[in-house]
Amino acid sequence: MNKVVFLDRDGVINFEPRDYTFEVNKFKIIDGLFESLKILKLKGYLFIVITNQGGISKQLYSHNDVNSVHLYMQRCFEQAEIDLLDIYYCPHHAINEKCICRKPDSLMLEKAIARYNIDITKSYFIGDSRRDILAAEKVGLTGVQIEMNDSLKKYISQIN
Repeated sequence: MNKVVFLDRDGVINFEPRDYTFEVNKFKIIDGLFESLKILKLKGYLFIVITNQGGISKQLYSHNDVNSVHLYMQRCFEQAEIDLLDIYYCPHHAINEKCICRKPDSLMLEKAIARYNIDITKSYFIGDSRRDILAAEKVGLTGVQIEMNDSLKKYISQIN
């Protein structure tokens, strides 16, 4: 079985300006991210991104915008020699529809756990909001809540 660190995107991987990030030129990696992920990689962890992208439902941006940002993000990971196993995103928003994939619900996590044979007892979810931690708890993962836009360096000691 695989052990994985699930990562929220905005505020954990990239700087969260408290507005939607859907343009590549506004996607800024948080300092220390790759240094921290390299330490976790040496411990045998794989990485999956789990992100709400409700701006799609609000028609603020499109699936193509999200896919462009994710392609850019994947290139950044590759350049840092960090493998990104997968990216899951929910395009829904509670103001327009109900779904079970949007965090704090857990469908994105459930799909990843099943697809990649993940050992939930050895895996973690790093997020910057309570809804990330609630989603983690629903599937039996250990949640690590960080401050928005903070460096992961402060938190990786919580991951064995």
